[in-house]
Amino acid sequence: MPARTALVTGSCGLIGSEISVFLARQGFHVTGIDSNHRAVFFGPEGDTSWVLERLRREIPGYRHEALDIRDRDRLLLVVEELRPHLIVHTAAQPSHDRAAAIPFLDFEVNAVGTLNMLEAARRSCPEAPFIHMSTNKVYGDRPNTIALRELDTRWDYADPAFENGIPEDFSIDQSKHSLFGASKVAGDVMVQEYGRYFNMPTCCLRGGCLTGPNHSGVELHGFLSYLIKCNLDGREYKVYGYKGKQVRDNIHSEDVARFMMEFWKSPRIAEVYNLGGGKGNACSILEAFQKVEKLTGRPMHWRYVEENRIGDHICYYSDLRKMKAHFPAWDISKPLDTIFREIAESWLQRLAEKTTA
Repeated sequence: MPARTALVTGSCGLIGSEISVFLARQGFHVTGIDSNHRAVFFGPEGDTSWVLERLRREIPGYRHEALDIRDRDRLLLVVEELRPHLIVHTAAQPSHDRAAAIPFLDFEVNAVGTLNMLEAARRSCPEAPFIHMSTNKVYGDRPNTIALRELDTRWDYADPAFENGIPEDFSIDQSKHSLFGASKVAGDVMVQEYGRYFNMPTCCLRGGCLTGPNHSGVELHGFLSYLIKCNLDGREYKVYGYKGKQVRDNIHSEDVARFMMEFWKSPRIAEVYNLGGGKGNACSILEAFQKVEKLTGRPMHWRYVEENRIGDHICYYSDLRKMKAHFPAWDISKPLDTIFREIAESWLQRLAEKTTA
């Protein structure tokens, strides 16, 4: 039996690298596509060259294509040559703040790049499961219209209909998304359409705060990783609006990879899942400060900025019931305290290496 092959775009990003290593351990031959555009989006701190070194070190026979997914002709040729058994599309411009400064680049990568990937898959391997990393920003600021109650350290939903979080049938229409959110909506809907129109096994994973020890967290993207990095490095962290009580649900990259594997085993047509840590792994910024200070013994230096980020969620955590119903073998395996500890250990190591370099 020939070896199974997987194609992962954005393979040097947090989720791309995690799923690449995970799939290799499951016996896949992995090809990664990554042009290190994160360094273009965010500067030197966003550079992911160190991740590429890790992939080459940990994955036997890893093949890397330093390919821009906007390069349609070259992309079509690569996918035609590979004809992979699985495609995981994580490549993206990931920051809703950054998108306003680079609107053409943002849309070309997130929307047109996704279309390029889908069409390459349809032409060469339409039967291969196509897993797309979408975002909860496709819901825009509509979650902010849900009635909230203010607690000492966080906001929470006052409407019992959302006791378990935001479900997949929540509207993505007629709300402010940020340009990033809008470009991701375009990609998200196109992935669904290729599934329905061409009967292809596709799914959109509308991620919450995807995190883990291998995240290159920067201020504009990577909430928890960047927060912990600031604490360990003695940097000032800026809190933008909502009293610092805004809530996010955090999911470890390993749990994301585990879910992708479950979808590969039992693919479905044009599905959508809200992939986050759920209510159990949700915390506010103030609560994250408390957790990291307790973990590291170091004070958090932070400054409050009255104006919130455009399109930002006041409270967001994912309703995981649909995911668990469709894939009962999957659940969250990494609780919040474990996530904090692993990220802190990773940053301590990286900061130490930087000091001795």
